[in-house]
Amino acid sequence: MRTANSSLEGNDHSVVFNTMTATTNINITHLGVHYRTEEALRDINCIVKPGRLTGIFGPNGAGKSTLMKAMLGLVPTSSGRVLYQSKPLMQQLDQVAYVPQRSQIDWTYPATVWDVVMMGRVKKTGWLRSFSSVSRQVAKNALERVGMKEFCDRPIGQLSGGQQQRVFLARALTQQAEIFCFDEPFVGIDQKTQAVIFDVFHELAAANKIVLVVNHDLGESISHFDDLVLLNRELIATGSRQQVLTEENLRLAYGGKVMYFSDVA
Repeated sequence: MRTANSSLEGNDHSVVFNTMTATTNINITHLGVHYRTEEALRDINCIVKPGRLTGIFGPNGAGKSTLMKAMLGLVPTSSGRVLYQSKPLMQQLDQVAYVPQRSQIDWTYPATVWDVVMMGRVKKTGWLRSFSSVSRQVAKNALERVGMKEFCDRPIGQLSGGQQQRVFLARALTQQAEIFCFDEPFVGIDQKTQAVIFDVFHELAAANKIVLVVNHDLGESISHFDDLVLLNRELIATGSRQQVLTEENLRLAYGGKVMYFSDVA
C-alpha cells in the first residue's frame, strides 16, 4: 500500500491533501436517469467506499459518465437517491473535486496553469477574496506533485493533452476534498502522465479518500483498481476486481467474447 503525505490546512507547510481517520461510503439506491424517452440508467444500486480506487466500466453508451454526473446533480435523475453522510451528495459538493472529460473543457480560455490550479482554492477562500499564503503553498505542492511546477506561467491551451490532464489533477488536489471524481482521465494522454495519475489516485485512496474514476480500458490498467462498477445502462456487477471480472459479467456487459487483462489477483 502506498502511503500518502499527511497535512492539515492552516500552515505554510501544508501539502496536497490530509489523511482522514474515518469517512463514510457513498450509497446509491435505485438511481434512474431518462433523457426524454430514452432510459440512460435503470435502478442502479451500489456503494462507493473510501480508501479504495473504484472504476466505473462498461461499453460505449453504457451510462458511465451519466452515472457520475447524476451522482453530482449535473444531470436530472428520474428515480433513486445518492447519499453521503446520510445526506444527498449533491447538497455537499464542497466535499467533491470533479474533473470532467477533456472534451468538455474550453482550452481556448485565456488562463495560465497557475490560474487554473488556483481555481481549486476558490471555495475555501471565498469569491473576490485574496488567496492566502497557505492556499498558494497548497497549489505549488500540487503542481510539483504532478510534475508541472515549471509550467506555472504557460497558457493552458499551449500544453499537450497529458500536461493539461495533470494540471486539472493538480487543481482537484488543491481542493483538499473528501471525494474525487474523474471522468475518462486517461483519454489522449501519454504513459508518463498515466503513471503519475495512478500514483496520485493510490495516494488519495491511502489517505482514505473516495476516488471514483470513469474508464473504458479493460487492458492492463484495470489492475490498478480495487473495486469496479460494471454497467450497461443497468448494473451488471459491483465489488472487487475478482468479483466483477468474470466471463459471465463481461458477456452481460459487452456481449460476445471480451478480451481483457486477466491478472486480477
